[in-house]
Amino acid sequence: MQTLIFNTATKQVRLLNGPRDNARVLEIFENVSTVRVEVNYYEVMQKNSTEEDAKSIPVMRVPISNTNMILQHEK
Repeated sequence: MQTLIFNTATKQVRLLNGPRDNARVLEIFENVSTVRVEVNYYEVMQKNSTEEDAKSIPVMRVPISNTNMILQHEK
């Protein structure tokens, strides 16, 4: 099982290799606009620049079947 933590305040995503209290960080993404929930996976969408008209592009997909997603709202 892995854990995906999306902090909506800091726009950061961290992917951990297990429960968040005792896990190794596998990936970190900054400037994340959203995490989309698709049929079989979560898709991390990242803005490709800091400008307002920047496009969001997919940078990672993880299977829903073995990933817990946690939403945080803390700075």
